[in-house]
Amino acid sequence: MTNPVDEYIMKQSEDIRPVLERVRAIIRRIAPDAQEQLSYGMPGYKLNGKPLVYFAAQKKHLGFYATPSGHEKFADKLSSYKQGKGSVQFPFNREIPYDLIEEIVEFRKQENTGRSAV
Repeated sequence: MTNPVDEYIMKQSEDIRPVLERVRAIIRRIAPDAQEQLSYGMPGYKLNGKPLVYFAAQKKHLGFYATPSGHEKFADKLSSYKQGKGSVQFPFNREIPYDLIEEIVEFRKQENTGRSAV
């Protein structure tokens, strides 16, 4: 049986797939117990029954959703990126901030497991 997130990634253009795979690998490494699923038409992760993060390939950017606290906690580091309510856009024509994505996922994991946040 094919994983729906695998299918989602494979439907994206070849130049975007490595970005999605790397973001997925970060999430799986930091939160290996998170449940992976397609949610709202994009890869989503839940930990302890609570949303962790979501991501999506758009035409010109990677949409990343760590609602809402992940964006609030890292507002300074995210300030140079276009944002919406609970979302941030990482343009494909700029270097994707994988280290920042790691920090945000770690923060959200700590929140979802009830440990003190970073």
